[in-house]
Amino acid sequence: MVEKKEIEARLSHSFTGLSQGKLEKHSGKVRDWYSLDEERRLLVTTDRLSAFDRVVGAVPWKGQVLNELSAWWNRRTADIVDNHLLSVPDPNASVVKLASPLPVEVIVRGYITGVTSTALWYRYSQGERKIYGYSFPEGLKKNQKLPQPIITPTTKALPGFHDERLTIAEVTEKGYLQKGTWNRVMEVSLALFNRGSEIAANAGLILVDTKYEFGLARDGSVMLIDEIHTPDSSRFWKSKSYQERLDKGIEPELFDKEFVRLCYAEVGYRGDGELPLLPDSVWADTALLYQKAYELLTGDAFRPGSYPVESRLIANLAKEGIVV
Repeated sequence: MVEKKEIEARLSHSFTGLSQGKLEKHSGKVRDWYSLDEERRLLVTTDRLSAFDRVVGAVPWKGQVLNELSAWWNRRTADIVDNHLLSVPDPNASVVKLASPLPVEVIVRGYITGVTSTALWYRYSQGERKIYGYSFPEGLKKNQKLPQPIITPTTKALPGFHDERLTIAEVTEKGYLQKGTWNRVMEVSLALFNRGSEIAANAGLILVDTKYEFGLARDGSVMLIDEIHTPDSSRFWKSKSYQERLDKGIEPELFDKEFVRLCYAEVGYRGDGELPLLPDSVWADTALLYQKAYELLTGDAFRPGSYPVESRLIANLAKEGIVV
């Protein structure tokens, strides 16, 4: 794991993506992608960190954690569902199979938690007991485990609204997916969540909730795309101290970007208006959390790729005949 002083030294020039090259660049919030041909796409993870549906800062080596950890998970869940990964030519880049993204994302939740206005706990704390099509009993505590994991789908069709927007029934009622495809997505999502929970438990972590994105392969089958079970796409808590902190009403020890959200919440920000400035120590501590999550889950030491990332990445891709 990288020393905190080295992380702080990188804060002013964290990797944010490749500059202009021979391939057309498309930028998302935390990754860029390039079409290689009719069957392959190059995904490049960056150090940008998103929260509240916007980029809020940069975390050194975060992109590498996302890229390498997601590839690690893909190899350990390939028996459940086919995924888009073809190769990992660089710590920050993956070559993937093209797929047609489904118009919904799936969030699987095992606990009632969250600080934003769309979160289960926030809505429950405001008195709601019927949330996203599920009925919740009285007397639940914040961060308490749910009787069973629940699925809350969210549409990808409305820019600016990437949180839960649909009930399970509405996915088919509104024509987003055919019933057979949606049933397969739900089946796979729960199986992935169960596998992820088992692996996390063995690492001393709790998989709290997670987002899955799927696409259709050329043969029409459901394929897992995007990242899986990273500190960006999932929430992880430390299991050893969980119950004691729950009993005391203290936030769990966590290993994901919720750390940043909670730091914003502490200064009164919950997603609307201008972002307040957070000290550099927040971003450095976030980098340590990401790397620690990687090490706990994989059992391997995190080996940071060299900076500057761009020149290294270009050289590594050239070895595979990819000119960017």
